[in-house]
Amino acid sequence: MSQSRIRNVLFLCTANSARSILAEAALQRLGAGRFRAFSAGSRPRGEPHPAALRLLAREGFDVSGFRSKSWDEFAAPGAPDMDFIFTVCGNAANETCPVWPGHPASAHWGLPDPAAVTGGEAAEDRAFEQTWRALGARIRAFLALPLNDLSSQDLKARLAAIGRGEGVGFRIRTLK
Repeated sequence: MSQSRIRNVLFLCTANSARSILAEAALQRLGAGRFRAFSAGSRPRGEPHPAALRLLAREGFDVSGFRSKSWDEFAAPGAPDMDFIFTVCGNAANETCPVWPGHPASAHWGLPDPAAVTGGEAAEDRAFEQTWRALGARIRAFLALPLNDLSSQDLKARLAAIGRGEGVGFRIRTLK
């Protein structure tokens, strides 16, 4: 892979309303033009979770462009070829995914669902903030990988280790 080529990354979660949208936003920002981030779901909710949009607005994002969409958009002819695909929820990791052109590198980076937290807006905001920080730590670890120097086997192992939280400097606790 050429160092100067922009790499495409797809984050998958069943509803594409919370974790995958946060991951898309985080990589767009942290990837500094080296990566183009997308998100999708197998059964999209139809709109981003309100707490995800609140967090992204607080982080300075224009939230008008975020939408919940089907992964079918990215398996269709003419869709961007993906270099990496990360599942960020347990359900998406266990589903039968479409066949992705180009055989992108993939890993499971599952995190607890912040959208499942109850207790009002403040509790939701805390859960989404914790997920945002955990995703940011994983994405920073991904960005630090010497992608051009890793064999496909080593890359797969390193991506899986990031998904287990190894070497990312952040552990997420169960959200309640």
